Amino acid sequence: MLDARSILLFALVAVALVFSAMWFVHLRRLRRENTGEKIAPGPIELGIGFISDFFDTLGISSFATTTAMFRTAKVVSDRQLPGTLNAGHALPTVLQALIYIVLVEVDILTLASMIAASMLGAALGANAVARLSERAVRLGMGVALLLAAGLIFARLRGLLPGGSDALELRGAWLAVGVIGNFVLGALMTLGIGLYAPCMILVSLLGMNPKAAFPIMMGSCAFLMPVASRSFLKQGAYHPRAALGLAIGGLPAVWIAAYIVKELDLTTMRWLVLGVVLYTGVSLLVAARRPRTQATTPQPATNS
Repeated sequence: MLDARSILLFALVAVALVFSAMWFVHLRRLRRENTGEKIAPGPIELGIGFISDFFDTLGISSFATTTAMFRTAKVVSDRQLPGTLNAGHALPTVLQALIYIVLVEVDILTLASMIAASMLGAALGANAVARLSERAVRLGMGVALLLAAGLIFARLRGLLPGGSDALELRGAWLAVGVIGNFVLGALMTLGIGLYAPCMILVSLLGMNPKAAFPIMMGSCAFLMPVASRSFLKQGAYHPRAALGLAIGGLPAVWIAAYIVKELDLTTMRWLVLGVVLYTGVSLLVAARRPRTQATTPQPATNS
């Protein structure tokens, strides 16, 4: 008879298969409706997917790095960023979750409860985010990235607790964890990565920081396909860029998890901090410009 952890893994595979089928059908429809549009990703999109998901597997959230690279390369319009991030990184994150749920032992009640809360938050948040204007997305992502930068800085300076050895939550602490992950799931749909704040949440609740890996990766792996349904339905994403993230990211996850395993990431985290700050400020500056003066390219919405 299957235990609870095995059921969770099978459920994750099922979610990934349903999402893959839904995305395949959506892409086929786009090809029929937009015969002149290129959907196959190029070297830039594939390279961004590989780099961002490689470091994502080692604990550096892919959303901030991907956002910075997309805006630098002028690949995706700002309005399409949240949908592209969620859809494109969904399948690589599923692979991460499968690996870490097996490798790191975490209490199954804690794990399943926090994952379910993040899914509910994403389901409620995605519909609203998919309908936001580009200016609203810029404002929301800019503020979110600056908050993320503050959390990264606090971790690097040791201003937040390092956690303890606990691998489970119960009672009021579990309730706090569930509510916290619900909020983080909703924020994921706006384009703020869940990894850094989830790792901090887990540490604040007194858990072993290693427990954050299956929790945060499992949460993202379940919620991103759920959130992506709304983005696909609204056409609020960039298909070619999202495919590049998925195809380039899958081998990167495997290499990072089983070949590289771990690196001295302190220098990289300081670099990411600078990237997050720059990207957040640039989004806020872009949001203040009159509509006619916006300089960010606007790829077709593919809808």
